[in-house]
Amino acid sequence: MAQGRERDEGPHPVGSASLSVRWVQGFPKQNVHFVNDNTICYPCGNFVIFINIETKQKTVLQCMNGIVGVMATNIPCEVVAFSDRRLKPVIYIYSFPGLTRRTKLKGNVLLDYTVLSFSYCGTYLASYSSLPEFELALWNWESNVILCKKSQPGMDVSQMSFNPMNWRQLCLSSPSTVSVWTIERSNQEHYFKAKSVKLPLEDGSFLNETDVIFPQSLPKDPIYGPVLPFSAIAGLVGEEAETFRPKDDLYPLLHPTMHCWTPTSDLYVGCEEGHLLMINGDTLKVTVLNKIEEAPPLGEKTLISPVTLVYQKDGVLASGIDGFVYSVIIKDANYKVETFLEIESPVEHLKFSPSYKMLLIQTDKGSVYIYTFGEKPTLDKVLDASDGKFQAIDFITPGTEHFMTLTQSGEVCAWWLEDCACVSKIHLNTPATVLACSPSSLSAAVGTMDGSVHFISVYDVESPQIVHKAFLSESSVQHLVYDQRGMFLVVGTSEGKVFIINANPSSSFQIIGFTEVGRDILQISTVSLLETDTVEVMVLSPLPETGRSRLEMFTLPNISLQVSATLADERGRLRDEFIHKYLYEIEHMLSSAVLDFQNKQIYGFCYQVPYICSYLLPEQEHHGVCILKPHQKMQSRHYGPGMLYLSSHGLWLVTIARCGILCIRDAYTLETFARCRSHSHQGHGIQSMRISMDGQDILVNGRDDGTLVYLKWKQFGGNLANEILDYCQKLLTSLSSTMDKENDYLSTPPEVSLDLGSESEHTDKRSSIDLSSQEELVLTDILKETSWIQQKSQEAIKKEVNLFSKKRKEIKKGIKEITKTVLTMMEENDTVENIAKLDLQEFGLDLEELERLHDESEEDVAKIRKDIEMHNLAKRYLAELIKEECWNSMAVKGRSLKCFHIPCVVENFPMKARTAEELKELERVLQQKKIEAECLKLHKEVVEIQSAVALVKKHHEEDDEEEDEDKITKHTNLPNYLLGSLSTDFGVDTSLLSSQLELHSREEKVNQIILLKDIIYKVKTAFNNEFDVAYKQKEFEMARVKERNVRIQEIIFDLDLEETTWQPEFENCEKPERTLVVQDQEITAQKHVKPWEKVKTDLLKTRGMDHWLLTHGTDTRLRALMDMMGGVLEVKKEDILRMVIPQPAFMAKSDALWSEEERKQFREYEKKVRELNEERDKYRKSLEAELRKLQNSIQESTQSFDEHLKRLFERRVKAEMVVNQEELKINNLVFSLLLDEELSTREKFLNNYLTRKQQEKSQTSEAIRKSREDFDMYKEHYDNLLAEDKVMDRSFKKEFSELSSHQVDMLYKLFKRRPRIPKQKTHSDTTSIVPFGERPGSGKLNKDTIAQLMKAMDELDNINNMPEGLDPSVWEHFCITRRAKVENEQKVKQKAAGLVEMTAFLRKRVEEDEKVHQEIEKVFHELILLQEEKVKFHLNLTIQILLKQGQVELENFQLVLEYSDAILINKNIIEDLNSVIRTQGQKKVASMMESKDVHKGIFQIEWEHKKMEMEMEDLNQKAWDIQMLFFSRDRQKYLNEPNYETLIAIQIGIMEQTIAVLDKTHKKNVENCKKLLKKLEKFSNQKDVSNYTLSCSLREELVAVSERKDICNAMGSKLTCEKIDKERYENMMQQQKLINLSKQQAEQISILQAEVERLRMKTFPALVQI
Repeated sequence: MAQGRERDEGPHPVGSASLSVRWVQGFPKQNVHFVNDNTICYPCGNFVIFINIETKQKTVLQCMNGIVGVMATNIPCEVVAFSDRRLKPVIYIYSFPGLTRRTKLKGNVLLDYTVLSFSYCGTYLASYSSLPEFELALWNWESNVILCKKSQPGMDVSQMSFNPMNWRQLCLSSPSTVSVWTIERSNQEHYFKAKSVKLPLEDGSFLNETDVIFPQSLPKDPIYGPVLPFSAIAGLVGEEAETFRPKDDLYPLLHPTMHCWTPTSDLYVGCEEGHLLMINGDTLKVTVLNKIEEAPPLGEKTLISPVTLVYQKDGVLASGIDGFVYSVIIKDANYKVETFLEIESPVEHLKFSPSYKMLLIQTDKGSVYIYTFGEKPTLDKVLDASDGKFQAIDFITPGTEHFMTLTQSGEVCAWWLEDCACVSKIHLNTPATVLACSPSSLSAAVGTMDGSVHFISVYDVESPQIVHKAFLSESSVQHLVYDQRGMFLVVGTSEGKVFIINANPSSSFQIIGFTEVGRDILQISTVSLLETDTVEVMVLSPLPETGRSRLEMFTLPNISLQVSATLADERGRLRDEFIHKYLYEIEHMLSSAVLDFQNKQIYGFCYQVPYICSYLLPEQEHHGVCILKPHQKMQSRHYGPGMLYLSSHGLWLVTIARCGILCIRDAYTLETFARCRSHSHQGHGIQSMRISMDGQDILVNGRDDGTLVYLKWKQFGGNLANEILDYCQKLLTSLSSTMDKENDYLSTPPEVSLDLGSESEHTDKRSSIDLSSQEELVLTDILKETSWIQQKSQEAIKKEVNLFSKKRKEIKKGIKEITKTVLTMMEENDTVENIAKLDLQEFGLDLEELERLHDESEEDVAKIRKDIEMHNLAKRYLAELIKEECWNSMAVKGRSLKCFHIPCVVENFPMKARTAEELKELERVLQQKKIEAECLKLHKEVVEIQSAVALVKKHHEEDDEEEDEDKITKHTNLPNYLLGSLSTDFGVDTSLLSSQLELHSREEKVNQIILLKDIIYKVKTAFNNEFDVAYKQKEFEMARVKERNVRIQEIIFDLDLEETTWQPEFENCEKPERTLVVQDQEITAQKHVKPWEKVKTDLLKTRGMDHWLLTHGTDTRLRALMDMMGGVLEVKKEDILRMVIPQPAFMAKSDALWSEEERKQFREYEKKVRELNEERDKYRKSLEAELRKLQNSIQESTQSFDEHLKRLFERRVKAEMVVNQEELKINNLVFSLLLDEELSTREKFLNNYLTRKQQEKSQTSEAIRKSREDFDMYKEHYDNLLAEDKVMDRSFKKEFSELSSHQVDMLYKLFKRRPRIPKQKTHSDTTSIVPFGERPGSGKLNKDTIAQLMKAMDELDNINNMPEGLDPSVWEHFCITRRAKVENEQKVKQKAAGLVEMTAFLRKRVEEDEKVHQEIEKVFHELILLQEEKVKFHLNLTIQILLKQGQVELENFQLVLEYSDAILINKNIIEDLNSVIRTQGQKKVASMMESKDVHKGIFQIEWEHKKMEMEMEDLNQKAWDIQMLFFSRDRQKYLNEPNYETLIAIQIGIMEQTIAVLDKTHKKNVENCKKLLKKLEKFSNQKDVSNYTLSCSLREELVAVSERKDICNAMGSKLTCEKIDKERYENMMQQQKLINLSKQQAEQISILQAEVERLRMKTFPALVQI
C-alpha cells in the first residue's frame, strides 16, 4: 500500500505545519456591547467576537490564557477590556479595529473578576472581583496603575456603571443592595466613599428605622431597671452590634434587578417585585414611582418585573421574561407602561448605540436584534442563535464547502464553511445525541434519545429533508459511525447493542442486524480500505469493576449487501461465524481507542495517566479473551480524559482532551507536528472534532463553552499535504460512481418511510390464526410505533406459532381438560369441612408462578416486618429516653396520695439527684459563708476591745449594755417578712443567707442563688419525708383493712347477707411504676404465636392434665369423707347456722298413725330444733355485732388517715408556696444578674465603639493634616505660576522697549489677543435623540483643547499677521513670548481647577472630622448616662417582703407600683429610736429632781465653801512644802504633762506593737524551725531506714564474705581475698561517714530544740506584782 511505503520512509518533519483560527461560531452568554456605532462584540469561549452590523462581517480576538471572563467596552476610545479566568486573572485592553493590545492590568485578585465598567471619558476603568477579596478597584488603564481600591467582604455585585454625566459617581447593585460610590480626588490621590441606599419594603412602603447604637425612644422602666438596646441584650460588643436587629424586626426589602443613570444624575432601579424606584444621586433619597393603571387592550401585556433597563428621554425602556420590550414614560413621580416591541423569546439585555439611533436587543438564547429608529423603524436579526449548544458536527462530503451541526433539542443546521453562514435549518422536534454525514452520498444520520435514527437528505443544502427514520430500539443512540467508504452505518446504543445499517439511500437504509457488546460504549472505530472488501469494526467499552477496558472487533463482509438475510438470524442478531468476533482486554482504563488502517495495532488514550499507547494485535486467531500489552508509549501532554481520531488516509492521529488543546501526531512515531489551543479547561475542553477528507479543514467543538472553532493550515504543503491529497483523490474517484448513483436517488426523494420490519405479511393472516391471549400481547397494534428489534422478535414468534400450530392445538385441548378437572376439584373442596379444605393456591398448576408469588409475598412480609420492627424500635428508643429523663433520673419519683373518703389528692415533689458539680459549688459557698461569719465575729471583737479602751469609765456600763443588745439583735435571724419566705417553718437554716438589702455584687447574688436552691431542695426533701411517712401509713391502713375484710367476708357469708366488702386499692397515680409495666390483659391484639411455641404449649398442657389425673385418680378417702361427713371431721361453731336436724321418717305419715315411741321422738325432735334455733340466734347476733365493730374500726382508721392527709395537703400548699417564694427570689436575682450583664455588655460595646471612633478620628485628623500640606504646597505652586504670569504681563513692554510706543501698543494688543477654538457642531437630530447631550470633559478632552489652541496659535503666529514696519526677528521673539504666555495661562487654569478640587476635598475631610468628633462626644455622653444607670441599678435593689392581709393600706383601693417618695426602713430602727426616746425622757425627769435637790443644798454648799477655803490655805502651805522637796524627772513629767495617761497609753501601744512584731517574727522562726525539724526528722528516718537496710545487707555480705573466704581459702586465691577486703574496707568507711553525719545532725537537732525551747519561754509574759 502507498500508506505503508510512505510510513516506512520515516516520520514527517515537525514544525513545518501550523494551525490558525479561521473563524469562530458561538452565541453570547454574557451581555453584548457596542464598540462603535456600527460594531458589536461579545465573549464566547476563548474568543471575543466582533460583528459589523451593516456587513455582518466577523472578527475574532483570541485570549491566549483560557476562557474569556467579563468584558467591557469604551466607545470614545474604541477599546475593549476583558479578563481571563485563570488563577490570579489579568485584565487585557485591546484597541479596535486594529486589535492590538494597549495594556495589561495585573492586580492582586486571586480568582476572578465579576464586573468591568469604563467611565465615559475612557481613562478610568472600574473592576470588581469575587471571593475572597470582593474588591472594587479604580484603574487608570492608560498609565496601568490602580488609583484606589476598597474591599466589601461577602458582597456580590451583579451590575456596575459609571454616571455618564459625572465620572466621579459609580453605582453598584446586587440582588439585595444598591450603593453609590463617590470618587474623591486630591491632586493625584483618589479615594472611594460609599453610601448605601435604604430600600423600601416589599410592598413599597418605607420602614421607620431607629438608631441602633443610640436609641432615643426606648421606654423607661422604674421597676425592672433600665431598658437597653437589642444588641446589649444579645450580648454583642463588636462591630456586629452596630447593625444587629432581632428576627422580628427584620422585614423583607425590595430586590433590585437592574439600574440605569439619568442626565440629572438620578438612578432608576427596577425590582423583582415590579416596583420602579427613583434614587437621587446626591442625597440618595428613594422615591417609589406610582404606576398609572389603565385598562390594557385585549391581549396586551403588562410589565411585571423588569429584567433590564435603558434610559431614553422622558423614561426608560424595559424588558421582561414575556418577550416584550416596554416603554416606561415617567412624569414626576408617576409612570405609564406602553408596549414598545414584541420579540420571539424573553429579552435579557438592552443597549443603545452611541448615537441612540439603534437599540440592541439580546434574548435569553443568545439571538441579537437591532432596532433602528427613524420614520420607518426596522428590526433586523444580526445573530440567530441555535436552540442550545452544539452537540455534534460533521462535514458534508467532500468537506470543502458545507458542514452540519446538531443541537441537543434536535435542531440540524447546514453552514457555509467559508464564512460560517447558516444555509438551512431543520427541526427534528426530539432530543438528539449524535450526527454523522455519509461519505458515499449527500445524506446525514442523526441519532436521538428515543432510539431512532433520522436520515436527512442534503442533496439540496438549502432545503434538507428527512427521507427515512429507523426506530432501532428503545434505548438512546450514543454513537453513529460511517466506514471510510460509506458502505455501512454502525450505530451504538446505551444498552450495549451495535446495529449495522446499509448506508446507501437506494437500499432504503436497510437494517442488516445487530450484535451485543459491553454497556456504556465509549467509541466505535472502523477501517474500510480501498484494497479490501471487508470493514473492520472495533468497539471500546469500560469494565469499571475490574479497572480494565474491553475491545470487541468483528468484520463486516462486502457481500452482506446482497445476502444480508443470511448474515443475521430471525431475531436480527448477527451470526458470529460470519462476522468473526474477537474479544480483547487491556489491563488499564482507556477513554478512547482507534484501529490502525493496517489492522495490526490499536491506538489508545489512557484514562488515568497522560499517555497514548499502541497495542499490537495477535496475528493468530484466538478464542476467548486476549490480553493486550502496550507496545509503544508516548506522553500525551494533555490532562484529563481525551479522544483519538484518525485522518482519512490513516497517517495522522488527532488527539483532543479536556485541556482544550488539539494535537495532530504522526501515527507511526506518535510525535506531534501540529498543535493548537482552541478551547480551555475552564470550559471542560473539547467535546468533538472533525477533519475533512483532504485534511485541510478542521472543526473543533467545545464541551461547555458553546464555541465552534474552524482551524485552517497556515503552511500546508510538501510531503505532509501530498499524502492526504493523493489518498483523498483516490477515495473520491472510487466513490464517484456510488455517489452519483445515490445522489440521483436522493434527487427525487420518496415519502418519509418508517423502518419497523415487514408487518404486511402478517396482518393478512391475523384473522386466520387462532391465537391465545399470551400471543395476542406479542402482536401489537399497527398504529403503535414499535422498534425494529421488537418487530424482529415478534416476527420470530409468529413463525414459531405457524410452525407448531397443530401441537399447540393439542396442548390447548389438554389444558382445557385439566382446567375442567381442576374446577371440579375446587367445587368439591368448597363442600368439605374446614379442617380438610385446601387453600386456593393449592389448585394452581403453574408451580413457578406460585413460587414466585410466594417469594414476593414473603419479601413483602419481610419488608413490612422490618418496617414494623424499625418503627417499634424507634418507639422503644423514644420511650426509653422519656423513661430515663422522667423516671430513672429521678432520685425521688413523683407519686400521689389519695384520701379514702374525700376527693383530696396530695402529690410529692419529684426530685433529681444533685450533681457533683452542684454539691461542690454548694460546699464552696457554705465554706465561704462560714469563713465570712467567723471573720465578722473576730472583727466585732476587735472593734469592741478598741472601743472599750477609748471610752470614758463612767459610761462603760451603758456601752456594754448597748453592745450586748447589738449582739443579740445581730445574731438573731431575719424576720420572715424581711426574709421574703416562710422557709423557716420547715426547719431550714437560713442563717447563712445574706440580707436582701446587702446584695450588691455579682458574686453575692450568685452565692445567694445557690443557697436559695439549697433551701428549695431542703424544703422539698422535708415535705417528701412527711409524704413518705403518710404513704407508709396508708399502706399499713390498707393492709389492716384487707386483714379485717377477710373476717367481714366470712361473717357475711355465714349470715347470708347481700352486702359487699369495701376494699381500697392503690391507683396508678399512687403507684406510677405500674404504668411502666404492660400487663397481658392490657394487650387487645391477638398475640402472634410461632408454630414451635404452639406445639410446646400443647405439650405442656397435655403433660399437666396427665399429672392431675395421676394425682387425683385414686382419691377414694376424700370422696368418702365428702359423702359421709360433709367433708369435715369436726363440726365448728360457724357451722351452726348451716346445721339442720333431720326429721324422723315417721313424720311422713299422718300424726294419728304415730305410736307413743314416735310421739316421744317427735317431742325430742322439737326440743332439739328449739335449742338449735336459740343457739343460731345467739351466734347470729354475735356475728352482727362483730361485723359492726369491724366496719366501724375501718371507718375510724380511714377517716383519721384522711384527716392526716388533709393536714399534709395544707403542708403541701405551704411547701409549694415556700418553693414559689424562693423561686421568685431566684428569678429576681437572675434578672438582676442578666441586667447587670447587659449593662456590662453595653458598656463594653460603647468602649469598643469609642475606640473605633477615636481611631477613625486619628485617621481623619491625619487625612486633614495631609490634605492641608498638599493644599498648601499646591497653592504655593499656583501662586508662583500666577506671579510668573503677572511678571510676564508686566515685563512685556520692557522686553520691547527699543521699539516705538505705537508699535509696542500694537504688539501689546496682539499679545492680549487669544484665538477662538471652534466648537464641534453637533447635528440637531443627534442632539434631540441623545438624552445625555454633550458630556463633561476629561483629561483627554483637555489635551485635545490645548492641541487645538496651539494649532490656532500657529495661525496667529503667521507672518501675514505681523504689523507693518516690524522686524521679522522681533515678530519671532514676540510670537515665542506670546506662546509662552498662553501656555502659562493654560497651566494657571489647570492649577486653579485643581485648587478648587483640593479645597472641596479638604472641606469634606473637615466635615468628616467634625462628624466623628460629634459622635465621640455622643459616646462619652452615653457612657456617663450608662454609668449613672448602672450605679442606680446597683443601689436600687429589688427585695421581697411578706405582708399579712390587712397590713397594707391603699388609698381609693388603687395599687401603686411606683414609690418614688417612699423609704423602706427596718422595724428594729423604729424600736431602737423609741427606746432611746424613753431613756432620754427618764433622764430629763431625773435631772429635774436633781435640780430641785440642788436648791435645797445651796446653804450647805456655802458652809462647805468656807470650810474648803480654810482647807485651801492648809493645802497651799503643804504645796509649798512639797515644792521644796526633791523630784525626779519622771515625777516632774507626771506633774507637768497634762495628758500623762495618753502619753503612757501611746508608749504602751508602741510597746504592744513591738511585742506583736517580735511575737510574729518569733512565730515565723518557730514555724521555720518546725519545718526544718520535720525535714530533719524525715531525713533521719530515711537514714535510719537506709542504715537498717545497710545492716541487713551487711549481714548478708558478711555471710557472703565468710562463704567466699572459705571458698578462697579452699581455692587459695589471694587476689579475690584482697578484693573482698578492699570492698569491705570501703563499706566500713562509708558506714563510718554515715555515723559521723548522723551524729552531727543529732547535735544540730538538739541545738535547734534548745533554741525552740528558749524562744517559747521568751514568749511567756512575765507577771510581776506591782
